[in-house]
Amino acid sequence: MRAVVQRVSRASVEVEGEIVGEIGRGWLVLLGVAREDAPEDSARLAEKILNLRAFEDEAGKMNRSVVDVRGGLLVVSQFTLMADCRAGRRPGFSDAADPQTAETLYLDFARRVGESGLDVATGVFRADMKVALVNDGPVTFLLDSRRQF
Repeated sequence: MRAVVQRVSRASVEVEGEIVGEIGRGWLVLLGVAREDAPEDSARLAEKILNLRAFEDEAGKMNRSVVDVRGGLLVVSQFTLMADCRAGRRPGFSDAADPQTAETLYLDFARRVGESGLDVATGVFRADMKVALVNDGPVTFLLDSRRQF
């Protein structure tokens, strides 16, 4: 699994003119699922994102997690994160999971972060979504469950 994690002061996702998910302060998580991914990848990535200390403490240091600041998470499926752009001009998506597997693991990830008790919102899997955000910092990380945390 790959995730682009952006610290936001607010974020929302819209489908067909309706806001289907929104949060205030927290993480916007754009999540891509690979063919080889399994529930262990979902668990590893959820734990990492929940405990990543990238929110400021009283001294202005990035020393608090989203759990510490009681932030929210907006989780949006993003299969294009699995694209291979090394050859030619058209991205290849052969590394992306099939839609059924990807949706299962996407929902598993959202469930796992939701077990933290934080406000968790999601987009609509396979929908054409409009994502709006105010990136706080900006602070953005690229995480991959296949790389050692």
